[in-house]
Amino acid sequence: MNSQRSPHLRFGLLIAAAAFILDQLAKWVVTVPLSLATKPGGEIEITSFFNLTWAQNYGISLSMFADQSPTTRWILVTVTALVALAVGIWMTREKAKGDVIALALILGGALGNIVDRVRLGYVVDYADLHFGAFRPFMIFNVADACISIGVLLLVARALLLGEKAPSAPSASSEQAAKE
Repeated sequence: MNSQRSPHLRFGLLIAAAAFILDQLAKWVVTVPLSLATKPGGEIEITSFFNLTWAQNYGISLSMFADQSPTTRWILVTVTALVALAVGIWMTREKAKGDVIALALILGGALGNIVDRVRLGYVVDYADLHFGAFRPFMIFNVADACISIGVLLLVARALLLGEKAPSAPSASSEQAAKE
């Protein structure tokens, strides 16, 4: 059984822990020292294209399934925990270091958002990237960014490094094998 364990598991767990800690630290900073929720409009302008903007996300990505009921809250906690468990199991078995890194980012981000939902009933979002009135993303947090980057890495690696079918031996390699 131990031979099936990923050789990169420790590294992946460190990345997941770092993503989780960075997410929780950033949320603490915007919540406690900056008191973002109490600022006028719940907003601090950082640059002309990036603000810290308070948002309570009761749903999942893109605020889908947003509902403040306790039932929805615990369903989302359960579903997200099951996804995190599946990602964790996959990470323990994955041999490719790049995929372990991607899975670790997803795991750390998922755990960060689960902790918010359990503690607060919603996920703290604050990162508001915008170009004038155009917002390429909803307001997000470090956990969301880690999850998105992890998924993009997995997709890119699958598309670019997908397993290739073994090629048929060429006549020159068959001749070399005979010699």
